[in-house]
Amino acid sequence: MSKNEPFAPWQCPLCGEKLTGDSTLKCTKGHCFDRAKEGYWHLLPVQSMRTKAPGDSKEMVAARRAFLNAGYYGIFGRALGELCLEYGLPAAPDAPLHLLDAGCGEGWYDRCIAQAFAEKGSRVQLAGFDIAKPAVRLAAKALPTAQYAVASSFSQPVRTGWADLLLNCFSPFAQEEFLRVLRPGGRMIYVVPGAEHLYQMKAVLYEKPYKNPVQQIAYAGFRAIGEREVSGRITVPQDQLEALFAMTPYYWKTPRGGAERLAALPELETEISFRFLLLEKE
Repeated sequence: MSKNEPFAPWQCPLCGEKLTGDSTLKCTKGHCFDRAKEGYWHLLPVQSMRTKAPGDSKEMVAARRAFLNAGYYGIFGRALGELCLEYGLPAAPDAPLHLLDAGCGEGWYDRCIAQAFAEKGSRVQLAGFDIAKPAVRLAAKALPTAQYAVASSFSQPVRTGWADLLLNCFSPFAQEEFLRVLRPGGRMIYVVPGAEHLYQMKAVLYEKPYKNPVQQIAYAGFRAIGEREVSGRITVPQDQLEALFAMTPYYWKTPRGGAERLAALPELETEISFRFLLLEKE
């Protein structure tokens, strides 16, 4: 493995063979996938799609992008870049770091990471996937040095052992697939909400707001190697509150009255808090 190695993270979602190529990816069994004009590949087989448009809608993705681009989660992006630089270990000293973002959304997290690596002069091959095509389309257009695909965390079209560092921000924990795609000794940054995250927003939405549980969970095949929590306060104007609300799981389970109370606010000051759990493949 050298510093000039090809950037080839994908495997065929139909047969599991390695995919190679530039604009068109092909495997040895003849399956091929053309790159969309925005720069991503669709590697989610039709038989794996429960709906015609799985994941977040185009409108929800656009709202999230506007909110994140406004900088409200700046402390998150900075911490993530620092942790990727600190804990990401390439497989060889002269090789780039293979970083995989499982559930990449519209790519804001990845752009924070890419900026951190560029500022340090460190090399990274960054690949990401998400089940929502509108999100992947935006991610690929915004960061053309990365590779993106439409795919599911539970059937990842990623070569076994390709990833040195795996990133999972608020996405499902696909344990078996994470262990498969990480190389031996590979590491994972698993991000979950801190106890106080968006507590003031929940106080508007619900009659009995609750703190997020702070759990120390053991994941088979991984060992914990560290943890960091960052927190702060943000003031969100009314025109961005709906976007913030739509980014959360509360969007789907909040009674109408709570959503109406939030929509009536001119602005909201709320705590934000993120836990970065650092794991290593055993």
